[in-house]
Amino acid sequence: MSESDQQFEFSEFSGEFVDDDVIVHLRIYRPAGTNSDWILEVLDQEGNTTIWNDPFDTDRDAFEEFLATVQRDGIRSFLEEPVQKLH
Repeated sequence: MSESDQQFEFSEFSGEFVDDDVIVHLRIYRPAGTNSDWILEVLDQEGNTTIWNDPFDTDRDAFEEFLATVQRDGIRSFLEEPVQKLH
């Protein structure tokens, strides 16, 4: 199965996030029907993607990392050149 054919399960924490008049789309997902770790991805208003290198044990861990990043670096950090983030 190719990656484009892969089905994903999205966390309830996924969705639109607004702060400081900036909108990003938060995607926390894993392959459907598995107990795999969760992937954290943020899409900015221009469609650029920031994805964390390492998966998370739980979707809550991924969401808390996102919130910590916003607290530490600001929501506008996602508008810069897309990067891979470590946790």
